[in-house]
Amino acid sequence: MEIDPKLFQKFCKLIHQRSGIALKKGKEALVCARIAKRLRALGISSHEEYLQYLLSEPSGEEFTHFLDAIATNVTRFFRESEHFDFFRDYLMKLREQGCRHFRFWSAACSTGEEPYTMAMVVSEVLGLKNVDWKILATDLSTQVLEKAEHGVFDAQRMTEIPLNLRQRFFDEILVGNERFFQVKPQLRQRVVFRRINLALPPFPMKGPLQAVFCRNVMIYFDVATRTGLVSEICSLLPPNGILFVGMSESLSAIPAPLISLEPAVYQKR
Repeated sequence: MEIDPKLFQKFCKLIHQRSGIALKKGKEALVCARIAKRLRALGISSHEEYLQYLLSEPSGEEFTHFLDAIATNVTRFFRESEHFDFFRDYLMKLREQGCRHFRFWSAACSTGEEPYTMAMVVSEVLGLKNVDWKILATDLSTQVLEKAEHGVFDAQRMTEIPLNLRQRFFDEILVGNERFFQVKPQLRQRVVFRRINLALPPFPMKGPLQAVFCRNVMIYFDVATRTGLVSEICSLLPPNGILFVGMSESLSAIPAPLISLEPAVYQKR
């Protein structure tokens, strides 16, 4: 079922207003395919009828399902591994400086691979006993947050994790005849998952956050949304705090008190 161009623009405008995601011309097939899932689930026969339902449904629950369908969630453990090497060195410096209170943020955590990777690195450097550290992990999608909180991954997703870390931080479980791996409770309890719309600052948490991973999400935002998000992140970072963005993302056009240290790694002045 093709979508009328004017109706497509209405959906794009609604998506941008509510999520900050800027869909461009040429994404009609993508939007159509994602909307089709909701049409089938609700028994609605047309795009126009669905748009009216979205706009009139009072609880906002369907709009959450709609954004879950639209959002792209691509992730893996130790993605862009250079960042985690830098993060490890940064943690060691903080420890040597006598820091005893650590807070970090995975801003677009998807199904949890990024914050759990962060947690493994933090545990290696700082340990799990007698040290105060937490990771806030957020996403727009309630579906991926639910998966992330359970911390259960199939064997294929575990291939990027070194064997020693897999044995240390995961329990192997069987579901039917299929093998899965679950993050151990002592690591899982260090990560707090919450739903946050990055396009709608200010955010509820307070800083300082010594490091923020906001990777591979700003590519979906327009300049105004990216600028507002980076400004909010900078307000949460202490001096010398670190911001990681995606390797394909650049902040060079965004006015912010940040200096570039390495590709996609920035430090607050």
